[in-house]
Amino acid sequence: MSYYNQLNPWCVVRCLPNAQTQIVARLRRRPDAEAHLRILQQLSPTAIYRILFDVTEILT
Repeated sequence: MSYYNQLNPWCVVRCLPNAQTQIVARLRRRPDAEAHLRILQQLSPTAIYRILFDVTEILT
């Protein structure tokens, strides 16, 4: 996990067919992720988006 990803653990993810996902945005705070999610849902109402907290550990 890069330093940028550590600083921005909240992910807005687009759900794709066949159980695939795509990270659309990474943000520092959950309220920012929720606001981003609302805007994305307004821009493309047919797409499915979710908010996730990335807890990937760093292997040293």
